[in-house]
Amino acid sequence: MTATMNIPDLMADIGARAKAAARILAIATPQAKTDALVVAADAVWAARSAIIDANAKDMAFGRNKGLSAAMLDRLMLNEERIKGMVSGLKSVAAQDDPVGVVLEDWTQPTGIHIRRVRTPLGVIGVIYESRPNVTADAGALCLKAGNAVILRGGSESFHSSTAIHAALQSGLLSAGLPADAIQLVPTRDRAAVREMLTMTDTIDVIVPRGGKGLVGLVQREARVPVFAHLEGIVHIYIDKDADAAKARAVVLNAKTRRTGICGAAECLLVHKDATELGQAIVTDLMAAGVDVHAQGLVGTSVATQDDWGMEFLDMKIAAKVVDNIEEAIDHIQTYGSNHTDCILTEDDAAAETFFARLDSAILMRNASTQFADGGEFGMGGEIGIATGKMHARGPVGAAQLTSFKYLVVGDGAVRA
Repeated sequence: MTATMNIPDLMADIGARAKAAARILAIATPQAKTDALVVAADAVWAARSAIIDANAKDMAFGRNKGLSAAMLDRLMLNEERIKGMVSGLKSVAAQDDPVGVVLEDWTQPTGIHIRRVRTPLGVIGVIYESRPNVTADAGALCLKAGNAVILRGGSESFHSSTAIHAALQSGLLSAGLPADAIQLVPTRDRAAVREMLTMTDTIDVIVPRGGKGLVGLVQREARVPVFAHLEGIVHIYIDKDADAAKARAVVLNAKTRRTGICGAAECLLVHKDATELGQAIVTDLMAAGVDVHAQGLVGTSVATQDDWGMEFLDMKIAAKVVDNIEEAIDHIQTYGSNHTDCILTEDDAAAETFFARLDSAILMRNASTQFADGGEFGMGGEIGIATGKMHARGPVGAAQLTSFKYLVVGDGAVRA
């Protein structure tokens, strides 16, 4: 696209075409959607060499842009990650179709019978940075739920996303579905993002996937409803009754498996009666190359006030000794982001208290916070993690990309 392109006109056209496609998708058969996703998965795998070549251009762009190692890791595609993308597409294809599912039904004394059934949202706008696999995840989940989607990938993932998008469209066309059902904004111009945020006539919900800057912009300026999380300030609390072997394995995995994802642990809270175990875990982390900013424990440096509530997205973590579970909960309520928080304990009562008192979208016990992912939840993938109080919370899969409507049937019923 040229630098002189008219962004408002471009986005208006994309929006109109998406809205028209959404009307067709709303009544598409489950088989057609499944077939489209299976063909798309095969097309992604067949195009893996071209996708990896496209990704090499994006990696060079990202390095020149000065992306951190964690962000470059998010951006990078290899054959193994493409295989995961293919698996995700096929997993979504194999899921039951959510559209038309009867959530509940009942008959009133007046004789009217009421059904509450799932229905597509319409048009979803997805704005994302770095991770090109979001192109496949978002496209698949929106399609499964009968929604059209407008994808606006980050400038750094432009070539990778374009190659993946081509495979998705081949799936649509093979199944007789409109190519406009999955559209990729064909420009790096940031004006396209701001335009999407105001497209209330054609976009029903926006899902941002990216850093605090992007998500904050969307949440501040969007006139369209938003499913999003601002930050993943993930806490792990080591209770006095934690199992040492479990705790050491879980914390190490939660911090170091992939540091650049929103489910990575960012703060470790240790009960004062578990200080010995907490110190062993801090030592494990430092041995793995993690910079530990600690209070009450011996880390690589002493924690400061600025460390609490920090999303490092790097080989760094904050750690603090607390007097009891109440202090741990208070700390999380003060500095957390309602994304994912975990307790490590063998005490059922402590776990119940932790689960009841905190209102994070995802709460875990004795499990790595790296499981905070739609694929790991059996959704085949996710379009994002939502921490708000709308109907979609936690990993947003196909079912969460639907609304519902009431179908009312009578037999000449009239109201007195």
